[in-house]
Amino acid sequence: MQEDWNQRYIDANTPWDSGVPSENLRSLLSEGLIKPCRMLEIGCGTGTNAIFLAQEGFDVTAVDISEVAIQRAKKKADEAGVQVKFTVGDITEPPDLGLPFRFVFDRGTYHVVRKTNLAGFQSTLAKVAAHGGYYAVLAGNANDDGPDDKGPPRVVASELCAEIERVGFDLVRLTEIRFHGVQIDGKQFQPLAWSGLFRRRQTDR
Repeated sequence: MQEDWNQRYIDANTPWDSGVPSENLRSLLSEGLIKPCRMLEIGCGTGTNAIFLAQEGFDVTAVDISEVAIQRAKKKADEAGVQVKFTVGDITEPPDLGLPFRFVFDRGTYHVVRKTNLAGFQSTLAKVAAHGGYYAVLAGNANDDGPDDKGPPRVVASELCAEIERVGFDLVRLTEIRFHGVQIDGKQFQPLAWSGLFRRRQTDR
């Protein structure tokens, strides 16, 4: 049965929606490896990270499958006084997003979509990432020893790398971190995560 993402936002059943920019994303920008450019956020939710990136000088396009989430994201962007191109769409069959992007950010979409349509996700990722550009992904970590029903879907490191490398990317680094800002049953929760940074090959093999 397909997840009703609109209903989850209506019911506030969205533990991932922290309301604060990703600490991992902040760190990535502070290193200077990713500089302001035309970029895409996959699974943007209510727009917290997209708005932060726009404030940092990025030309941001952001897509999410939930119309409710996108409506809220647009309102937040208006209140923040920034321009973000928010779009409703299924990332496995996305609308026309224009030319490929130099940076693609994904906090928690890959680890969900890979269970239902990995091939569709891979096809999209290969199209939207510019050659030489970066894909940053945060995903649940299979090394987490917490209860299986708590936190995000979990991925084995070797599978994550293989599934992304297969469509034209090389691994820059993979680091164990914690998701921040997650709330479950009203309590702060920090599930184990992978922080992966990949670079799109300059040419397809």
